[in-house]
Amino acid sequence: MRFAVDTGGTFTDLIVEDGDQITMYKTATTPHDPIIGLLDSVALAAKDLGLSTRDLLGRGDLFIHGTTRAINAIVTGNTARTAFLTTQGHPDILVFREGGRIEPFNFTVPYPEPYVPRSLTFEVPGRIMADASVREPLDEQALRAVIAKLKEKKVEAVGVCLLWSVVNPAHELRVGDLLAEHLPGVPFTLSHQLNPAIREYRRASSTCIDSSLKPLMAAYLNNLAARLEAAGFSGRVLVVTSQGGVMDARDAARTPIHSINSGPAMAPVAGRHFAAADSGMDTAVVADTGGTTFDVSLVRRGRIPWTRETWIGQPYRGHMTGFPSVDVKSIGAGGGSIAWVDSGGMLHVGPQSAGAVPGPACYGTGGSEATVTDASLVLGYLDPEYFLGGAMQVDRAAAAAAIRARVGEPLGLTLEAAAAAIIELATENMVHAIEDITVNQGIDPATACLIGGGGAAGLNSVLIARRLGCPTVIIPEVGAALSAAGALMSDLTAAFHATYFTASQRFDRDGVNRVLEEIEEKCEDFVRTTGRGAISHHIEFAAEARYPHQVWEIEVPLRAARFRAEGDVKALLKSFHDVHEDVFAICDRDSEIEVVGWNAAVRCRLRDGASGTLARRHRADRIASSRRVYFPGTGYVDASVHNFEALNRHDRVQAPAIIESSFTTVVLYPGSSATVTDGGSLSIDPGS
Repeated sequence: MRFAVDTGGTFTDLIVEDGDQITMYKTATTPHDPIIGLLDSVALAAKDLGLSTRDLLGRGDLFIHGTTRAINAIVTGNTARTAFLTTQGHPDILVFREGGRIEPFNFTVPYPEPYVPRSLTFEVPGRIMADASVREPLDEQALRAVIAKLKEKKVEAVGVCLLWSVVNPAHELRVGDLLAEHLPGVPFTLSHQLNPAIREYRRASSTCIDSSLKPLMAAYLNNLAARLEAAGFSGRVLVVTSQGGVMDARDAARTPIHSINSGPAMAPVAGRHFAAADSGMDTAVVADTGGTTFDVSLVRRGRIPWTRETWIGQPYRGHMTGFPSVDVKSIGAGGGSIAWVDSGGMLHVGPQSAGAVPGPACYGTGGSEATVTDASLVLGYLDPEYFLGGAMQVDRAAAAAAIRARVGEPLGLTLEAAAAAIIELATENMVHAIEDITVNQGIDPATACLIGGGGAAGLNSVLIARRLGCPTVIIPEVGAALSAAGALMSDLTAAFHATYFTASQRFDRDGVNRVLEEIEEKCEDFVRTTGRGAISHHIEFAAEARYPHQVWEIEVPLRAARFRAEGDVKALLKSFHDVHEDVFAICDRDSEIEVVGWNAAVRCRLRDGASGTLARRHRADRIASSRRVYFPGTGYVDASVHNFEALNRHDRVQAPAIIESSFTTVVLYPGSSATVTDGGSLSIDPGS
């Protein structure tokens, strides 16, 4: 038995997998202590399955956890008091960054604050050159004086990033030795071990972010493991990573930067599966709509795109993680997004959210703001008696009062028109987010299916698909917990990198093969240790290459693990030109290329079954009915109401209709229709 939990800003999702049977549960997130919400979801599952919490957890062998704990700590400034040690003469790495600006000609915008303030930035005498030679030896006496200052300032973590440690780590290793000796118990991160990349800002930023999270995440993950064990779980605890895989909790505690954005990275993993299984399409837009955020990602020709430009906050004004991650765009649009009217009479929806506390007005838990959930309730899309399967009562009158006061009266709109405007504007915000990762990257959304995930996805997925021209919308049965479902499908992963420069016209096959052998051995060691017990494993190699004089590299998959002959170099050249053309729409096939770095990613499959199909525990406890629902342009109509779990394979539902379950509600606007696929998902023709 396996458990997958995704802790969101509003709800905590749990999927329990027992053989080919799954059950899905939602409970409210507890922001002050997310583990309480996690354990509440397990207790709810145990009650539903007729077991005690201890008996249920005792049957489990794997617990997979996706959490926003790390990113929330950074955003709220609740990370450890961190010092930054860098090479003498280079204290401004975190200030200068890479020189980009969102508004190039707006000089009123101040420089963003560095991740570590200058008051906690210290210079270390000693210099290693790009050819790995030592120009100036490490001044250990000066370093000891720096460490003494760290003690005085009561530093809780230390990030160390010295110039060219990626080619000669001797100085960084010695700094680590002295930190361990003179600051026992204070965690530190060495840049060449965490992120051996040549770009100084990215390496320094990732190092400082990682070290700042170590005290918090180590305490959180240790606490999680201890409380699960106390509750009866004796299996393995894994944490979802931002790279679309999972890693052992103890490894995540050692390198917590990998847990940033861990939850949203799982949605495209599940989306890829359902796009292929239920629509037969290899390109999909994956839209995960929760209570707080709208996370959108892509599946492009069967592959999940990655980005190397991973920022926490705004590009150039925020902080770069320095690691590639699944390309997910998040905006403040979800079921809890607050609708408000500005001083100029303009309606806005989000980015502020009512969250789990105090929640939308209809929850009756202290919230007074009008939200997307309140609007959906007023329009009749949500059944006040069947919210979360009846586990939670919601108040339509409170929702109506909030919408009248916050939107209707300021804009002079009727209650229904105000509620419909909230849904329409939320939809428009979501469409623009999708266009940013499709149209702006040369992808026509009309050639992709739309995968709707998250508890609030079904409220307006048909409207989104119509705006984008998507021919099909897929709402999986487990769509309300799409990220948790992706966690169950994901593999145990690790990635390794090495810097080694060569060019195609003077390609150093021996040197490159030596580097590839070294990182492959690291992958094999991962399989033998962390990946023990895996069903199978697979290693993929890639090169970071560019045209001469280009500033940025692109990642190019390698067809083989070694360069045995000249034909292998030519194959790399062709692959580079193809990828460059795919990304930038141009290439120069007569040009040579330069390779800066080499990557290896190992994936250990933990889940049996090639298809990864998620079966359901079938329950049909509600019969079809109807209710009055308001649609813009048509007004109130009698819409048929169907229970998602009671529908059979190949059943067809014609709009106007509502398809609801204990976890989600799907609105079929007039002109659309839905069919249940062989896999149990809803395949929706959005119509026009």
